[in-house]
Amino acid sequence: MADAPYLIALALLELDGRRALPLAGKSRSTAAAAAADPAGEGGSLALELLLRIWQRSDEGPLRRAAGDASLLLVEMPMEVMSEQLPRLKNDWVQGGDTQRCLERLQSLASRAWRITVAGREPVRFDPWP
Repeated sequence: MADAPYLIALALLELDGRRALPLAGKSRSTAAAAAADPAGEGGSLALELLLRIWQRSDEGPLRRAAGDASLLLVEMPMEVMSEQLPRLKNDWVQGGDTQRCLERLQSLASRAWRITVAGREPVRFDPWP
């Protein structure tokens, strides 16, 4: 089960001038991981993450830290998530280079999507990069 896929919604942001990288995740069945569109599970995770961010917005101004790549959905093996994602998160929060963080995240993910929404359209999951 160590290589079971894990789906993670994450945001690279600045909250009151401090970096934060909140995330929400869940393990996936092999069948769910085989689906081309992560909309069902991804939408739930994105909503959970954004509600957490919304609750923290009382702490100060909120700003995306990586432009269009600030809100992502990534899939990676559980082992990678538990061993390498915490280091990546800590490095970036402590002042690491944003582009380097995104590149490392891409290398850890088996699949990844940008989470976007426009006008009155539904939330979209666009392959990233």
